[in-house]
Amino acid sequence: MNISIQNKLSGQLALNPELTQVSVIGSGHINSTWLLTCIDKQFIVQKLNTEVFKYPAQLVNNAKLIEQHLNTKQLQSNYPLETVKHIAIQNNEHLIEIDSTHYRVLNYISDSYSEDVVKNAQQSEQAAYAFGVFAHALQDFDTQQLHIVIPDFHNLAMRFEQLNTAITNNSVNRVKHCADEIEYCLSQQHLITELSSIAKQIPLRVCHNDTKINNMLFCSATHKAKAVIDLDTCMAGFRLYDFGDMVRTFCSPEAEDSTNLHNVIIRKDIFSAIVKGYVTPLKSSMSTKEQESLLLGAKIMPLMLSVRFLTDYLNNDVYFKVAHAEHNLERAQNQLALYKNILSNEKWMHQCLMS
Repeated sequence: MNISIQNKLSGQLALNPELTQVSVIGSGHINSTWLLTCIDKQFIVQKLNTEVFKYPAQLVNNAKLIEQHLNTKQLQSNYPLETVKHIAIQNNEHLIEIDSTHYRVLNYISDSYSEDVVKNAQQSEQAAYAFGVFAHALQDFDTQQLHIVIPDFHNLAMRFEQLNTAITNNSVNRVKHCADEIEYCLSQQHLITELSSIAKQIPLRVCHNDTKINNMLFCSATHKAKAVIDLDTCMAGFRLYDFGDMVRTFCSPEAEDSTNLHNVIIRKDIFSAIVKGYVTPLKSSMSTKEQESLLLGAKIMPLMLSVRFLTDYLNNDVYFKVAHAEHNLERAQNQLALYKNILSNEKWMHQCLMS
């Protein structure tokens, strides 16, 4: 953040610019986030990425509606976590435009910390519990109030269409380098039909849509769940997506671009912890059919990421940032290894989920 923007934000927050400091915070890949400090006051400042979020006012509106709903639940003692709150600046605005760039200010949740990687089953359970409590508190929220901030975000059928287009175009002659991966992905399109079928039997919910462990905060003192953060992708959807993304990002001991494919597996203690943490607060608000659907989510999310990485590889890496020419192909291979391991453990995972 340059000094001019820092001074403008400080002024709009009625802070002395000369006593204000900023530091980068968080590890998000889309928005830029800073901690703004002035003596004993601290705020989170975010620069919104309008390439990804085309209509930032809709994003802020969604987050504020969810914030208000959770605040009400908190007052009723029905939400034990802290909430992310938007801070109004001059003219009571919550979206600030400076030099054609959009910013917002949020409360800083003190005495907390985040993790980028799941270290153990205890962390996994606490993170899953946070997202389960979040989902339970929003079970009576009217999803029609929410804008679709990223269209087709979890549209599996569309992702396969994009893959087929990339195969047909073969713009940089890479199809020959990933023929096996393409063939395998296309053989798994039956999941589109399975998802379409189950979608008719389960309710639309408010979904977080980015349930990585670094999107919740731990309490510094107790190391228990303290807050769910980063509500930017909250939209109507199915709980299976949030559960599936936790399985995808928590369970493997390897990073999603690791080439140690033999070690890309579902750690059973981590999966069990996710189930316990997420399902327990949702038991009273989830039918058997919806609970069963969570396993489909565990399959869909790594397969969908495989398809997206493979598509980007065929399109010459135009979406995901890459460190080298084969990076997206390696990511696709990694997520396919995870998907195949899930299939080999599917019976056990179902028993764990439904016990």
